[in-house]
Amino acid sequence: MSLLNQLFNRGVFAGKCKTCLSLAISRIKLLQNKRDLQLKHMRKEIAQFLQTGQEPIARIRVEHVIREQNIWAAYEILELFCEFVLARVPIIESQKECPVELREAIASIIFAAPRCSDLPDLLQLKNLFAVKYGKEFVSAISELRPDSGVNRSIIEKLAVSAPPGELKLKVMKEIAKEHGLDWDSSSTASEFSKTHEDLLGGPKVVHGAAASQAPSQYSSSNPSTPYGALHPVVSPVEKQEPECHHTFTRISNSASDIKPGPKNFDVKPEVASKLDTRPPPWDVLEKARAAIASAERATAAARVAAELANVNLGAMKLEGGGQASEC
Repeated sequence: MSLLNQLFNRGVFAGKCKTCLSLAISRIKLLQNKRDLQLKHMRKEIAQFLQTGQEPIARIRVEHVIREQNIWAAYEILELFCEFVLARVPIIESQKECPVELREAIASIIFAAPRCSDLPDLLQLKNLFAVKYGKEFVSAISELRPDSGVNRSIIEKLAVSAPPGELKLKVMKEIAKEHGLDWDSSSTASEFSKTHEDLLGGPKVVHGAAASQAPSQYSSSNPSTPYGALHPVVSPVEKQEPECHHTFTRISNSASDIKPGPKNFDVKPEVASKLDTRPPPWDVLEKARAAIASAERATAAARVAAELANVNLGAMKLEGGGQASEC
């Protein structure tokens, strides 16, 4: 039964491998034709930007052109490797280990499988080779371990790093020459040659008068005096807090001898004015006088109200007596 299983598995591996390789080859040809049209359109747009003086936009778009060209070149190499492996599937099937002459082609296909999303057939080939040669074989290739056998051009073309400035300038010159443009590349060359400082960690070099201020002051003074004595370092806490000097008496051991010691506070006038929240004496007198006057007015109003009530009560009594006499 084991012999039959081996024969059956061999036939299944060969059939699946041939199918995936054939599909990958045909898909690569279709994608290459599509990318050719896209590259022509993108290069034409960059030529228009250069013609209208929009060089900053052209510098950004040229990176995408280089990326598409690298993918196109990687697909061309993968197509040759797929055809090479397809012609030697019987050799792969008959041997347990990976043949030496096919190691570069198989390793390049396994390495490019997760990096070429447009070619799902390469992922199926990667799984087939993992079953055939083991997961350790595939992981060594994916991690680019020593003697992995991956083609150097495949690694460079499928890299995600930004292209260098020289390459971008070269492609822009080729596009300008291709479309017959008289383009001055001096400004773009100077822009690509600039070294941009990484400002995430803060400025590393102090320029201008700030850099020479401290050394000039130090040199003008006595050389024997240390720089720290001339310019004492003051922390932000010392700048914000007012200067307060406190004197405390020694605490005796017995409770009867404990006396409140004198406390002397040397506080600055501006700080004392902020700390003293008591109202001034004249303000208290004015408020007292106003309260007395309002109390006197309330008393007078109460007296008038009482007199009016007495008058009304007397009038009501007189009216009641007159009505009784008439009856």
